[in-house]
Amino acid sequence: MTPETLTAERILEATEEVLRRYGPAKATVVDVARLLGVSHGSVYRHFRTKAALREAVTARWLSRTEAALQAIVDGADGAGPEKLRGWLWTLFEAKRHKAGDDPELFATYTVLAGEHSGAVDSHLTKLTGQLTRIVEEGVRAGEFAAPDPAGAAGALFVATARFHDPCYAPQWQKPTIDAEFTAVADLLLRGLKP
Repeated sequence: MTPETLTAERILEATEEVLRRYGPAKATVVDVARLLGVSHGSVYRHFRTKAALREAVTARWLSRTEAALQAIVDGADGAGPEKLRGWLWTLFEAKRHKAGDDPELFATYTVLAGEHSGAVDSHLTKLTGQLTRIVEEGVRAGEFAAPDPAGAAGALFVATARFHDPCYAPQWQKPTIDAEFTAVADLLLRGLKP
């Protein structure tokens, strides 16, 4: 039986498992290599440094949310207000599920995100770009009044930080959080009406 080819994707999957087991402070490239049954040099052929590996695994984790949100942006269904509300809710739900379904890995990624601002900066740029596109479409359709769609998108992102910034994760399980989200989303949507 031929061993499975070592790919960047396999290394990233193994790295997630190692981070889940040991946390970011104790996880090493040697641990990743051991899990894969290869030498640590084999891992370094795909990722030149431990920092590059951690950056790649952070970017991979964040890209999952980006893809789900991009599907909403690209969807033809829904008017601007519904699309915007759906995007904001999907972002909140994605973050809440990541925090609740796998708290060890969520805590690890919170640490990694703080260490590797390149992946986080790229993620934030993509998310505000998606929001900008939704606002622009809403303006063109006469559903939103926003002379500066990019500025409005940035403001929307900041105004909803409580529902997507990992520092607020402990609040996401409160029994009133869904009603609080709805109140904020309603207020923002009223503010965008022409």
